[in-house]
Amino acid sequence: MPHLCPLAPAFPCDFTPPIPETLSYSLTLPASLASPGRARAVAREVLGAHGLSDMLDPALQVVGELTAVAAQFTQSPDFYLSLRYRNSTLRVIAYDSHPRHTQPNLAAACDTRRRAALRVLACVCRACEGDWGFGAAREPGGGTRAWASLPRATAAAYGRGAAHSVTG
Repeated sequence: MPHLCPLAPAFPCDFTPPIPETLSYSLTLPASLASPGRARAVAREVLGAHGLSDMLDPALQVVGELTAVAAQFTQSPDFYLSLRYRNSTLRVIAYDSHPRHTQPNLAAACDTRRRAALRVLACVCRACEGDWGFGAAREPGGGTRAWASLPRATAAAYGRGAAHSVTG
């Protein structure tokens, strides 16, 4: 009797609309100048589909800033972006292949350069009472992980113009 490949199990179609708590997306983007715009377009669709349009303005700014810096710093032809929503907070993470330097002066100079490139991100996170940072990626390929978290309530207020000034 010939060996047959097993049939794939039949999965019922789930027509339950997405909700905020099911937002969990990851994508790999090319290291190009067009990628931040593409990432913002994907994030706009994803946030809207999951009922998170109220935090769209700061979320798109964060996605754009993280992806622009990842595209600039990565040493590979692409980088990775993750969007997750848990505990009323949107978390955006960008992974690039730029290694963390072992020589202290070089590491400090590189961190200063990356921090300066993320200064708008820092202002948006501060205005939304969120958090941000970067450090060594724990993934097998190494590199750098940069992230931002935006609590929904304060990000929504920022989007309505009720939060602190971005420059403050």
